[in-house]
Amino acid sequence: MTATARRSSRLRLALCCLPLLLLAACATPVGDAQKLTQAGQYDAALDLLLKAQAERPDDLAIRTAIKKQREIIVASLVAQADGARTAGRLAEMPALISRIEAVSPNHPRARWLREDLQRTQRHARMLAQARTLLKGRQPEQAQPLLRQVLDEDPGNTAARGLIAQIAEQRAEAMRELPLLAAADKPVTLEFREAPLRTVFEALARAAGVNFVFDKDVRPDSRVTLFLRDTTVEEAMRVILATQQLERKLLNDNSVLIYPNTAQKQREHQELVTRSFYLVNADVKQVQTLVRTMAKTRDVYVDERLNLLVVRDAPEVVRMVERLVAQVDIVEPEVMLEVEVMEISSNRMAELGLSWPSSFGYGLVPGTTGSTTYVTSADTKNFTTFIANPALSASLTGTSGASNLLANPKIRARNREKAKIQIGEKLPVFTTTSTANVGVSASVSYIDVGLKLDVEPQVQLDNDVIIKVGLEVSNLISQVKGPQDAIAYRVGTRNFTTSLRLKDGETQILAGLINDEDRKAASGIPYLHEAPVLGRLFGVQTDTRDKTEIVLLITPRVVRNLELPPSAASDQAGGTDSAPGSASLRVNRKARVQTQPGGGRSAGPAGAPYSPPLSQPGGATQAPAKAEPSISGPDEVAAGLGFQVTVLNPGTQPLASTLQFDSALFDCKDAGCNGPQLPVQVEAGGSRSYSFSAKADVPTTVTAISLAAGGQSLTITVRDNQGPPAGEPEPGPDQ
Repeated sequence: MTATARRSSRLRLALCCLPLLLLAACATPVGDAQKLTQAGQYDAALDLLLKAQAERPDDLAIRTAIKKQREIIVASLVAQADGARTAGRLAEMPALISRIEAVSPNHPRARWLREDLQRTQRHARMLAQARTLLKGRQPEQAQPLLRQVLDEDPGNTAARGLIAQIAEQRAEAMRELPLLAAADKPVTLEFREAPLRTVFEALARAAGVNFVFDKDVRPDSRVTLFLRDTTVEEAMRVILATQQLERKLLNDNSVLIYPNTAQKQREHQELVTRSFYLVNADVKQVQTLVRTMAKTRDVYVDERLNLLVVRDAPEVVRMVERLVAQVDIVEPEVMLEVEVMEISSNRMAELGLSWPSSFGYGLVPGTTGSTTYVTSADTKNFTTFIANPALSASLTGTSGASNLLANPKIRARNREKAKIQIGEKLPVFTTTSTANVGVSASVSYIDVGLKLDVEPQVQLDNDVIIKVGLEVSNLISQVKGPQDAIAYRVGTRNFTTSLRLKDGETQILAGLINDEDRKAASGIPYLHEAPVLGRLFGVQTDTRDKTEIVLLITPRVVRNLELPPSAASDQAGGTDSAPGSASLRVNRKARVQTQPGGGRSAGPAGAPYSPPLSQPGGATQAPAKAEPSISGPDEVAAGLGFQVTVLNPGTQPLASTLQFDSALFDCKDAGCNGPQLPVQVEAGGSRSYSFSAKADVPTTVTAISLAAGGQSLTITVRDNQGPPAGEPEPGPDQ
């Protein structure tokens, strides 16, 4: 074998082994670990690299890969631990921290997580202890624990909420009106044309209360009243209201009585001052509300601090507190995801023969001796000529397409306009000539591009009403004006509409299409207009431009209106002359005294029966329990909405469930679970809930009831196609 043949054989062998060598290079431990990492098997990748390092301890690439792999595993475990801590799953954190320490001993993040876990657990125990103290009405012992939690974790929302609860309890305790010691003591008063002071004397003896009269109280006033089994507080309110008198509590068993006049009010009525630092509401609008609804005497506004200071009677200030709590709430916000696409396509085709537009007979321009003027001697040199080239063919075709996309996301507050503008500003120069001054130039700008105006309005049911205005403009051409001034021809397409979309619903607005189809022809007159052979006698140009604008808009409610608990219930507002005052309604409770031999003495006619409040020997029986009830319409039409009101006449808050037929009604309030709706009504209050009757139900009689018992509501659902329930079908002669 020659040397050349041997070299050729070695070369072929090397080429055959090259793929195997490349595969061996790719199948390194580092490459295999990267594949496992991409598959999410972080621990398996680290084990593979550790085994490879044991075999090749001096391999720098493996050591570097091990370090990177450990950082990847630690980052993944730290993310899991942070997620568990945020979600409150503290039981999962010790195992994750131990895994971090096993992968990377003495890692600083592992130490921080372990200390944070211990601190979080300690805070949880302190918060539980503080809640127990608050339930036991010991806010003074609970507050230091909460302060310690906030010192270590200023962002702890639970501790801040409990601190705010303690402050509100203290403020409520200071705002509470003092009561007589014998305010709830039952009394019976029966007088006919009796002097006023005689009535108060009898009340003083029966209840052990001291009365002091102002010098301007008329001594000749007469009182006629018959009150049985009512309390001292209620009897006093009735007497004072009917005699145009007012009172002032001196201590727990002494009362000052004075005339209810403006002058005496200024002399005797004690006022309180309360400052309201508003967070969301406008202080000027709240001031108008307070003066209109509460008729507050003194109101001060500091717009710099958004502060409202009120000075008035305690009952009026409490009414102002309720009003402020209902308006100073966070406004809704919505995230608008907008996608605007401009799809355009253009096509141009130019085909035909271009003939010369003129020919001449005479001396050929440019030849020797040719001049502007000719003589008769030159006629022998005349010839026919045309422009060069004599004939040319046009074979041109162009096409193009473009997609312009804008995908902005904008967050907007309720009922406030948001504006998106994408494009450029074109300068327009304007010159002004002034006598004896000269010429001055100014520049203004024209917006060209995409302009989108949106104004969202978030509804309570998470629907969003959006007013949309879209304008798309483009530059067509440049126009020169006098004195070299520059102007532009701008094409504009716009539309304005109003939408109502659900949270997360996407609406597509399309149809803004601009379709231009142009045809032009030039060539030998009349012949170039022939249907098919016209292209042999001229050039025909076909141009088509098409543009369409598509708008996609998706609202996502970030935060909706959070109504206060008292927003759906009626609140006592006092009278027109005394806003915020207590109601004059007397809650009479008839007593039946058991007589010797089993007899009973009945109360006044029409009074409800209740067990005796007290008996000889100190035995006390509880009065009859007032049951909740439901009020609403007796009849509703199918497909229409209605409201029912839950009344709670008891002395304890009501927490129950409204039960209804989900096949007949749809619940409009949040928290509805099938045929049940949780309800919460404060003691002595009421609250309304919204329903709607389904449109495709026949005439049916059903009931809405409370799971806690009480009086239910019977409703007739009337089909719009038939007669009302209880009425016969009309006869043929009706």
